[in-house]
Amino acid sequence: MENGVKPAKIKNIAELARLAGVSAGTVSRALADMSLVNKETRERIQALAREHGFRPNQMARRLRTQRTGVIGVVIPLGHERRQHISDPFFMTLFGYLADELTESGHDLMLSRVIPGDDEWLDRIVDSGMLDGALVIGQSDQSAVIERVAQYYKPLVIWGSHREGQVQCTVGVDNAAGGRLAAQRLLDRGARRLAFFGDTNGPEIADRLAGAQQAVAAMPGATLHDFPTHLASDEMATQISANLDDIGDSVDGIVCASDIIAMTTIRLLHERGISVPDRVAVTGFDDLPLSQRMVPQLTTVRQDIAAGARAMAEALRLRLAGKDAPSTVMTPELIIRESA
Repeated sequence: MENGVKPAKIKNIAELARLAGVSAGTVSRALADMSLVNKETRERIQALAREHGFRPNQMARRLRTQRTGVIGVVIPLGHERRQHISDPFFMTLFGYLADELTESGHDLMLSRVIPGDDEWLDRIVDSGMLDGALVIGQSDQSAVIERVAQYYKPLVIWGSHREGQVQCTVGVDNAAGGRLAAQRLLDRGARRLAFFGDTNGPEIADRLAGAQQAVAAMPGATLHDFPTHLASDEMATQISANLDDIGDSVDGIVCASDIIAMTTIRLLHERGISVPDRVAVTGFDDLPLSQRMVPQLTTVRQDIAAGARAMAEALRLRLAGKDAPSTVMTPELIIRESA
């Protein structure tokens, strides 16, 4: 700035090239900090750009590189259409994913999808807006995801693994987690168990199957399945109806998520039923909220932070044209006060 006069703002690379006395290609490479341009020239061009308030057009750069810099994070709600993005599990996982991906220079586009046909995922990945996609949960859309995964490689799913699948999944061993939860109740002496969860999605179905395996191995133990919505605006009503049906017939409840477990404990308390003295309750996820309630929640931990890192790394490999296998994490029983 001379005599207090602010330098004229440069509008494009051509103007900056004329000012620097080099070609537009040299300016483009210098602003990208490429070693093809010698260090002194790079620094001179970058200084001129700063002085004249020039910022390269990101859209043009992305068109040249055939990359958008955007990763889609998709939440399909095929079987639970009233569930919200504000669900604590979604927000916890999304937060960890955002930390991982924004640090590597990506922007995120979040979509909550209620599938109306079998091509909803095709439209997302073929839109030209994304470099890759992360899907949180398979819902009842496993077949759609599997088909798209056969031709679209930069796709990683949070969900259950099935032998022989093409899709790259990251998730906990849900059946093992279900066994852990039910076994904890059995070890405390409970023999009349209930399972609260919506088994239309494969993750919850696996948790129920694991709980059934544990109960089958214990003589005299029983387990009854009570379908329970994941949507917060329906969950309490349905759990209340489940408790009406149960009456005094159960002494342990395996809940398919921490949020279901927290709601169940609240409703039991409102009915004067002590947890865990009369009914022990387990959750699944180990969300931060599980330690902030009374009683603190016994739950099955799926390491959400580690899962987000695994999803981001698998996506990075696939964006680079490399293969990335599925990741199956080991669940951990976290014993607290509710069981």
